Amino acid sequence: MDESLSASPAAGSVPAAGPPTASAPGPGPGPHPSPHPLADHGRSPLRIPVRVRAGFLIPAAVILAAIIIWPAVDSLWLSLHNADGSKWVGLHNYHTLFTDSATLTALKNNVIWVVCAPTVACALGLMFALMAEKIRWSTAFKAVIFMPMAISFLAAGVIFELVYQQDPHQGVANAVAVGVHDTFAPSSKYPGARPRPVTAKPGSAGSFTSAQTFHAGSLAQLPLVGIQAANLPGKAAQAAAPSAAPAADQIEGTIWLDIIYGGGGTPNHLDAGKKGMPGISVKAIDTATGKSAGTATAHNDGTFTIKGLKPGDSYRLQLPGSNFAQPYRGIQWLGPSLVTPAIIASYLWIWAGFAMVLIAAGLASIPRELQEAARVDGANDRQVFWRITVPLLAPVLLVVMVTQIINVLKVFDLVYVIAPGSTLPNANVLAVQMWNVSFGGGADQGLGSAIGVFLYVLVLPAMYFNIRRLRNERKEGR
Repeated sequence: MDESLSASPAAGSVPAAGPPTASAPGPGPGPHPSPHPLADHGRSPLRIPVRVRAGFLIPAAVILAAIIIWPAVDSLWLSLHNADGSKWVGLHNYHTLFTDSATLTALKNNVIWVVCAPTVACALGLMFALMAEKIRWSTAFKAVIFMPMAISFLAAGVIFELVYQQDPHQGVANAVAVGVHDTFAPSSKYPGARPRPVTAKPGSAGSFTSAQTFHAGSLAQLPLVGIQAANLPGKAAQAAAPSAAPAADQIEGTIWLDIIYGGGGTPNHLDAGKKGMPGISVKAIDTATGKSAGTATAHNDGTFTIKGLKPGDSYRLQLPGSNFAQPYRGIQWLGPSLVTPAIIASYLWIWAGFAMVLIAAGLASIPRELQEAARVDGANDRQVFWRITVPLLAPVLLVVMVTQIINVLKVFDLVYVIAPGSTLPNANVLAVQMWNVSFGGGADQGLGSAIGVFLYVLVLPAMYFNIRRLRNERKEGR
């Protein structure tokens, strides 16, 4: 062997200049990294030991089992027993669930909620999202619409319970309704007023017809009672007697409140202190035909004159019911027929903002190039909306719909707080019925558990859809 190749360098000699080299564990040119310390243990450096993973997962699993799994299993077990859980009854509670009238009413109302509330919430959210794109102060607009989401359902229920009060002086909804009604159809001036039974008889629609007949050219006196003198209009003046000699084709008379403020006076007599009732309308009814022959309105002093009558004919004087009708008191929002729609409206006030935020985010993600291209091709705004915007928004709208369906199936707070006790059975839903049966006086844990299990089964399809959607999104994101 050549000595030049086998000889080692002499002591003190300087090695030849050149780049440093690293020893390679295997064949191949170039440097190689040194092995990781955990490589000898046969596992990746990012792999977490089993005991560490168990330390994190076991507490969470115990909590999950304690607050979700065990109550669900226990509810299913209780639903197969009697009221106090002492006797096995099998599916009897489920049979009662579908035959009990109160539970069927609750189920019907839940169907109304599921059909109406999510659909209207999506429509309102879409409308608000589109409006936010067109207005200048879109951020402030979105904040105002979304603000009710910061209020709890209990607080919202208290708010709308006051909004729907029947008294227009307390309930905002009826204050608006009365204001609009009275603008187009003014309320009566003398609600509750009436003549004495000896002078007039009640007629149809709250009217009164005089017991005495009158001829053209005669005088008539119509005293009324039934209201306080303090409730007369401010323009009411001292009642005056009509002229002594009316024309041959006229009937003249006086309508007055036959009460003196503070007491005194003679019934059916025009005493000092008795005031006329301005604004009351009077009709002359022909006794032969039964038709109206003339109309007049009382002046401030109560006097009136009906003109254009036939001399010699006899008439009865009629006071229409519109003079005495009770004032319009608004809509009975929490009555049996409107209580469910009214509560759904309060739900929409809260959740329309949630739908708006999600849909607005979906609108922002739509490529504007597609909409502009459609407009270039001649599509109008309506066609762009229905053929471009809505199809691209369909996944977002579906998410909003499913979320709303889950929420309305378990709605409890609004119904329990807003509906008064008299109409709560009409507004009943499954969650409220479950509470009433189990804890609200029914004391039937078996039937209440059966309703809870049935409610859980109703929610399962929506939950399955959400889980499947999330899995698909994860797969598409890989």
